Formats: sequence, structure tokens, C-alpha cells
Amino acid sequence: MFGIPGKAAVTLTPAAAKQITQLMAKQSSSGLRIGVKKGGCAGMEYTMDYVSEVNPMDETVEQDGARVMIAPMAQMFLIGTEIDYETSLLEAGFKFRNPNVAEACGCGESIKFKDA
Repeated sequence: MFGIPGKAAVTLTPAAAKQITQLMAKQSSSGLRIGVKKGGCAGMEYTMDYVSEVNPMDETVEQDGARVMIAPMAQMFLIGTEIDYETSLLEAGFKFRNPNVAEACGCGESIKFKDA
């Protein structure tokens, strides 16, 4: 919908693709839908949900067996984002490297997007 022809709306690192593929198999889902919603100290938060079927309005990205759908409302906020999966001594989780973010809170869970 908001994508650049011939270029994926988001990219996945090998670690993220592997984790998403494992989650899809474990949950018997068709993929993960990512989006944004109001919340958190910076104003917006990312969302991730398992999906059983693809919504035709979603932007679908398939990479290395992983499938990510971008909710229509979130597409303009997520263009150019790289999704990674990082594991450290204390935590493991998805990390969004989003060029559209102006600010992020200290905990990293909440973001504010650049003004259009």
C-alpha cells in the first residue's frame, strides 16, 4: 500500500526470521502481524500478534520462511524498518530499527514518530 515497488516494506535479520519461523510453527499460525498503537510514555507502541489468515489489506513480507504482515494503519510508520531478534544475559526479544522514529523512551518499549 505505502511500499516502494520491488522493495520489502520491512526487512528481517536472519535471527528474526528464524525466531518468527519457529513461532509460526509452534503456534500453527500463518505469520505475525505487526502494528502500532497509542500508548507508553513516548506516545506509541509496537504490537505483534499471531494470525491464522492473511488480511488482503495487510502488506505481507516473506523472508527465509518467515511471514510478517503489516497492519494497514501501521504501514506508513514502518516503511524501512529492520526487525531483529536479540538475546542477552537478561532478556530476549524483537528489536525494531525504524528510521521513522524521532524519540524512544528509556525502556525501549515506547516510541514517537517524526512529524510528516
